[in-house]
Amino acid sequence: MSHRPLPGRRSVLRGSLAASAALSLPTALGAAPAFARSGRPTAGWGVQAGDVTCDSGLVWVRSDRPARMVVETSATESFRNPRRWHGPLLGPGTDFTGTTPLRGLPSGEQIHYRVLLADPDDPRRTGEPVTGTFRTASAKRRDGVRFVWSGDLAGQGWGINPEFGGYTIYNAMAALDPDFFLCSGDNIYADGPIAASVALPDGRTWRNITTEEKAKVAETLGEFRGNFRYNLLDENLRAFNARVPSIVQWDDHEVTNNWYPGEILTDTRYTEKRVDVLAARARRAFSEYFPISTLRRPDGRVYRVRHHGPLLDVFVLDMRTYRNANSPDDQPTDPQGILGREQLEWLKRELSRSRAVWKVIAADMPVGLVVPDAPNIEAVAQGDPGEPLGRELQIAELLRFVKHRRITGTVWLTADVHHTSAQHYQPSKAAFTDFEPFWEFVSGPLNAGAFPANALDGTFGPDRVFVKAPTTANVSPAGGFQFFGEVDIDGHSGELTVRLREQDGTVLFTQTLQPGLVGQ
Repeated sequence: MSHRPLPGRRSVLRGSLAASAALSLPTALGAAPAFARSGRPTAGWGVQAGDVTCDSGLVWVRSDRPARMVVETSATESFRNPRRWHGPLLGPGTDFTGTTPLRGLPSGEQIHYRVLLADPDDPRRTGEPVTGTFRTASAKRRDGVRFVWSGDLAGQGWGINPEFGGYTIYNAMAALDPDFFLCSGDNIYADGPIAASVALPDGRTWRNITTEEKAKVAETLGEFRGNFRYNLLDENLRAFNARVPSIVQWDDHEVTNNWYPGEILTDTRYTEKRVDVLAARARRAFSEYFPISTLRRPDGRVYRVRHHGPLLDVFVLDMRTYRNANSPDDQPTDPQGILGREQLEWLKRELSRSRAVWKVIAADMPVGLVVPDAPNIEAVAQGDPGEPLGRELQIAELLRFVKHRRITGTVWLTADVHHTSAQHYQPSKAAFTDFEPFWEFVSGPLNAGAFPANALDGTFGPDRVFVKAPTTANVSPAGGFQFFGEVDIDGHSGELTVRLREQDGTVLFTQTLQPGLVGQ
């Protein structure tokens, strides 16, 4: 791989925490030079970029008061002759967050950006700029692609612990200089309050940073917003966001555990029992706190495909919004399934159109691991190793489609189950055989309780080639078992290498796949 070097991490950290030199406001807004002083808008929550392509990206910020967002970009950290982008007015309607689209960017280049926040009544009054950087996707195959993925943050009551160093896993991911971070869902645990302290089995005490919004389950829009703000209190995450762009999807804990549309909760912690009401509030907060291209569209959907040059397309699924109700999942017909018919047809259509060497299917839930919602089933597999039933029928339809359309280079990535593993699905070992072999890689959590490995379902013939998981439930981050994965696509050979890594970056398992094959 031939990646251009990033700026020194120390300078990025300075920028992400709003400590760089003061700047004048863009003259296009009719402003005279002004220096940052107290009483002006500040962006203590950092910056982040998302959904970056060969020539575009989105930049996000949150202000502490009403402000006009302005973004400047440059090829260097000096910001000589910057290009200016006029963003939205930030106010209480979006919890003072905003996203500015950047278009017409050079391909395969390091983009340095800084966000300025201006007083809407006096554009000469600007806050101290906050800086970040990202690399656009390269249109040249030889440049290669590297990204990391994981999920599950601040779950099971394990929040930001300063004595533990906070979310240190983000430092290990940043050290790999990835082109982007794929977050596979459970970005927050809206249903998981954070207490000030938790007793550990060995007699130690885990001490959390706490906030008012994290003291109970999230029900109001303000409480959902507070859950997203909570994670941004961690300096490791803020520094990572300023350095690595994201592709974000969601799963259940953005709303509540194992939710499905139309559900009425029986959990006594909730006064609002209608999941659809909670999901609408959560979705709004989710759209405010992440730079996601499709959420800016009228349909506001999470599922999308991100084209990352000739080597890679990432198909981001939403296995939460369109699913049917959780059940024993053993029905002989199931047209809605876990994706919904419209999303499934979209996925088949976009896979058939893709000309990328590799097609990563970013699923927020695994295919062949049994994830229970006692007495029902939460994911796809229901433990019956026979012919497909229930939600498995949609997966069978998709796998059959990939085989018969001879779609090459599909790889499945997921998180959700709080351990790391590699499954190889083989028709020779399956009850349903009309598909080509494929790999599914699991990684996570980022900072949450770790759990034993889930049982496998034999319908699609999974062989668990590697697994690392605890033997007891809800092991704290202090006990280890925090994971992320790395995908490295070589620009010369086209080979895709997956590495499953521990919290400190130690490689646990490596698998290299060859390009141009329908199955392997």
